[in-house]
Amino acid sequence: MALKVIGTGFGRTGTDSMREALNMLGFGPCHHMFEVMANEEQKQLWRALAQGAAPDWERLFAGYTSCMDWPSAHYWPELIKAYPDAKVILTYRSPESWWASVEKTLLPVFRQSTDPNSLGLALIAKQVFGGRPDDRAHAIAVYEANVAAVKATVPAQRLLVHGLGDGWEPLCAHLGVAVPDVPYPSRNSASEFQATGSKS
Repeated sequence: MALKVIGTGFGRTGTDSMREALNMLGFGPCHHMFEVMANEEQKQLWRALAQGAAPDWERLFAGYTSCMDWPSAHYWPELIKAYPDAKVILTYRSPESWWASVEKTLLPVFRQSTDPNSLGLALIAKQVFGGRPDDRAHAIAVYEANVAAVKATVPAQRLLVHGLGDGWEPLCAHLGVAVPDVPYPSRNSASEFQATGSKS
């Protein structure tokens, strides 16, 4: 099963709301960090990839038709080549509001983790943020560099930049489907994240 939609946005940019939206529109199941956390095989496969194993995208995404959030968002340059027919979505919010959300959610998880092989530490903290996830200026620079790289790499007709609050219309136009007669999902706020915790 080939991916039809590839997410390139960092966590805390509305990726879980987008995951739910894609599921509702028929582009699910959508792969997300929550899927990794809930599935031991997924966890081991992605941890191995983060440690340097050769990627087997068909196995990593077996049963999924779309992906959002980390860990997959870190590998978008490879994924857009592996699945050239897939649409690309960059979930986006302003760098300042993104950092405010990260401070309340991801940073406490990184600080409390005692497992150096967790995706939170081995992939996000170490590889994405170069071991400096709590350095505000550095983290924001990394975030902005990813946004710029996506926009510079993905052809405009293949890419949708979807900001918080953009809702159904631009997404459905990008995917060529009808707009549902229900509100766009709103999931995984900072308070919800803090209530559920995260172990990957």
